[in-house]
Amino acid sequence: MSGVQEQFEIRFRLPDGSDIGPNKYSAATTVATLKESILAEWPKESANGPRTVNDVKLINAGKILENNRTLAECRSPICDLSGITTMHVVVRAPSLDQGTEKRESKNQNGNSCRCTIL
Repeated sequence: MSGVQEQFEIRFRLPDGSDIGPNKYSAATTVATLKESILAEWPKESANGPRTVNDVKLINAGKILENNRTLAECRSPICDLSGITTMHVVVRAPSLDQGTEKRESKNQNGNSCRCTIL
């Protein structure tokens, strides 16, 4: 039985409400590998897609998953249920826009305010 590896069936819910998957992944798959697979399968017609793994955050059971963790380490009670696990994908805005927002957010005293809304 040591040769049998646990598998998870995962669907990724994109910001526009569409899905990628479901696909099966082994328990040893890292979150970074999941993000790479999302980038490879991202709909080509989407203009605001992520460019790198760092532009993507995965959320499962209300927790942001870290790149270096495996699915086995990120397991939640939701993943233990039989069936498909849905992970939500959050995409960070392109870096060019962030520089513009920084300049615009300076107040009259020259101090800058920075807020992140997810």
